[in-house]
Amino acid sequence: MLDYKKTYTLPFKFEIPNYTKIFLNNRSSIYTWIKYIKRYLYILVKGQKSLEVFMISNKHQNILWINFSAPSLGDSLMDLSSRTLLADKKIDLLTDKNNANLYKDDLFFSSIFTSSNEVIKKNYDLVIIDSFSTKSINIKVISARATNFVGLYGYFNGPEVNRVLFSFHKMNKLLGYPNTKTEIDNKAKSSMTISTFDKGVVQSLKLPNFFIAIVIGGEWDYRIYKNWATVIERLLLKDSNLHLILLGSENAKAAEQEILEKFTTPRLISYVSKFSFNQTAQIISQANFLFCCDGGLMHAANALGTNIIPLFARLEPEMQLTASCNSFPLFDLFDVNNISTEDVMRKYTEATNSDHNHPQF
Repeated sequence: MLDYKKTYTLPFKFEIPNYTKIFLNNRSSIYTWIKYIKRYLYILVKGQKSLEVFMISNKHQNILWINFSAPSLGDSLMDLSSRTLLADKKIDLLTDKNNANLYKDDLFFSSIFTSSNEVIKKNYDLVIIDSFSTKSINIKVISARATNFVGLYGYFNGPEVNRVLFSFHKMNKLLGYPNTKTEIDNKAKSSMTISTFDKGVVQSLKLPNFFIAIVIGGEWDYRIYKNWATVIERLLLKDSNLHLILLGSENAKAAEQEILEKFTTPRLISYVSKFSFNQTAQIISQANFLFCCDGGLMHAANALGTNIIPLFARLEPEMQLTASCNSFPLFDLFDVNNISTEDVMRKYTEATNSDHNHPQF
C-alpha cells in the first residue's frame, strides 16, 4: 500500500533523536509524496518489488551490503556501524572508492568492493541496501538482480536523525528485536579497525605518552573554530609538560601555518595532512583527549573510544553522539565560533575531572 509517511516515519518501534518536525515544517506533503512515488515506481519498474523482505533470518549467512548514500567518511562510519550486530554472518561491502579505505582489515566486513562488476558472479543470500534511492537500486540490480534485499533507510528520506542510533535500531528490527531499546542505546557506536600497517606507521612517530590532539580546519564555515590558537595558548600555560598535536586535512593548511607561526615550542607538533584518515585515527586513539568540531575525525574518535571535547553548531550533540561516546560536548545554535574559549577550557576541566564518565546531553 502506498504510504508517503514512510519518508519521514522512523521504521522501527523505538524513538531516537530526530528533526522530523523541523523537516515537515519546511517541506510540503506534495514534496514527500513525489519523492516516495518516484522511488516506489523505480523499484517496481526494475523488477525488485517482489524481492524485498523485511527480516534477516538464519538462512541469510552470505550478505552483500551496498552503501553509496553516505557521502562523507563520518556518515559512512555511522551508517555502517550496526554491522557489529551481524558478527555471526559473512558480509561483503560494496561502496565508493573514497570510503573503501576506511574498512581495510575490518573485523566485520570480509571483502570490500568498489565496483558492481566485482560482485556480479558472487552468490549472496541477501543484499542490504543503504536507501531506496535510484542510484542504490540501480547498483543493486547490476550487482545482484535476483537476490532478496532489505533496506536500511528504505524510503526514509529527509529528516535529520542520529545516524548511529538509526542504523542500530533498524538492524535490531531486521533481526527481530533481539535487543531492548536500552541495550541498543548503550551499545550503539561507530566501529573502526586500524590495520597493522597503519599502526606501525604511527608507532614509528614515537608519540608523547600524554598528549592532546586538536582537529583544525573543516569544510563548513559555521563548523570551523577560529579560536584554537587561544585554546592552545591556555593549554600550554596550564600544564608545562603538556604536548599538543594538530590534525586535519588539506583544508586546514592555512590555519596550521597561522598557529605554527605563533607557537614555536617543541611541545606543539603538527601532522596536518601528513597521514591517511586511518593513520590519523590511530594517532587520535592514542590521545588522552581530542578537541574538534563535528566531522569525520570526531566519528573516528568515537569509534576508537577516545575522550573528545567536540564543538557543535546547528545540529545538537544528541544527533551525533551516543551513550557509549566518551564525550564532553559544547553547542551553539548558529556557529561554533559563538562558543567562547573560556567555555572550552571549562569543559576541558570538567573532562579531566570526570575521566571515563559519560556526561548527560
